[in-house]
Amino acid sequence: MAVDPRQVLAGILTVSMFAMVGNMIKRDHFDSIEVVSLQDVSGVPVDAFKGEEKSITHALRLSEGHRKKRNQELKPCWNRPVSKDVERSQGYITFSLRSGPEYHVLQVTDAVVIARYLGATLVLPDIRGRKLGQQRNFREMYDADKFIRSLSGVVNVADQLPAEVAAQMPSLVRVPHGVSEDFIIQNIKPIFQTSHYLRLASYFTSVDWRRREKRNGDLDSTACLAMFGSLELKQGIAEAADGVVERLRTLSRNIGSRFIAIDLRSDALEKRSCKESDGRSKACYGARETAEFLRRIGFNGDNPIYVTQTRWDESLDPLREFFPRSYTKDDLMPAEKKGELVSSGSEVERALDLLVCAQSDVFVPAISGLFYGNVAGRRIASGRPEMVVPSRGPPFSATPSDFVSSYVSRKNHVAYSCYC
Repeated sequence: MAVDPRQVLAGILTVSMFAMVGNMIKRDHFDSIEVVSLQDVSGVPVDAFKGEEKSITHALRLSEGHRKKRNQELKPCWNRPVSKDVERSQGYITFSLRSGPEYHVLQVTDAVVIARYLGATLVLPDIRGRKLGQQRNFREMYDADKFIRSLSGVVNVADQLPAEVAAQMPSLVRVPHGVSEDFIIQNIKPIFQTSHYLRLASYFTSVDWRRREKRNGDLDSTACLAMFGSLELKQGIAEAADGVVERLRTLSRNIGSRFIAIDLRSDALEKRSCKESDGRSKACYGARETAEFLRRIGFNGDNPIYVTQTRWDESLDPLREFFPRSYTKDDLMPAEKKGELVSSGSEVERALDLLVCAQSDVFVPAISGLFYGNVAGRRIASGRPEMVVPSRGPPFSATPSDFVSSYVSRKNHVAYSCYC
């Protein structure tokens, strides 16, 4: 018997309840800790999942009304940091955003936390592309005015350095992601007190998206504000993403279904880690594996699908065999926007993907990595926890936690440190 995808989707929010019953979860999912570098964001292997369609769909049945109610209950559980006289700056901090939008929010969060602790003025960063020499102004991609307003009274933000400071050489400080108060005290504060002008260089040995324990209340609140309330794409990019989302939602409504966004890109599928498996784990799933998984859990060919590949590639053809309504940015975006956004560089294209995937009815991370963690945070914060992780068939002995994102089933994402 065909399974109504609406029942599957509506029930996903019950998974956190199932995850607490007994000992259903016996292994870590790939979304707990991701080991990444600035050169490789493929993440660590994805756990293979087991599942039986009947037990899955039986466990996930819940009314649409209850799902909406649960979404509405999510709210910030952090207080805005206490306002300070930030005009009396103790010095200046500069930094650059690098390696794509999936890194940007993490770099911004660390810089804001450091500036808050030191009482420093944060200078709007520039944006460096993946290729040598690629550089753009912060305002070309992000809403700078919104960024400055959001941090008003928390951290002073300047468009640029005063001329007398810009003429000096900054002290370069390497900063690990998730910088702690102890690290600031021991490694950054002494340098800042001497030079009063720092340039931060972020590095990522690992990215831990797990829910964090409370440490310093003021810095925790600052981090929540920076991560979820400060960085927004500029209006033109946001409107383009909203247009893509609306087209897919209109198509979904017309055929009585929901649209799915899948992070699925040919460049990732060509990597060795996506082609090899030890029988239990993979770093990513191909088009056919992802399509077969979606069919197994109840979706059918009527569901519109957005894939993050910029333009259709033959490696994605197996997806269209199962889901003929599969589209890329190039398929959905008006011609007048393509030259400005789709062909303007990977940073903007990836930012569009972030927004579309964050707003889709369902998100499927076929590729592990930072992009998935970012989308998950946005979805949790906005009350859209419907995320399912592909599995390898054939399914046996399924529980809901075998394929629902453990970020949701275990509430094991840093977003749950800021929203509850």
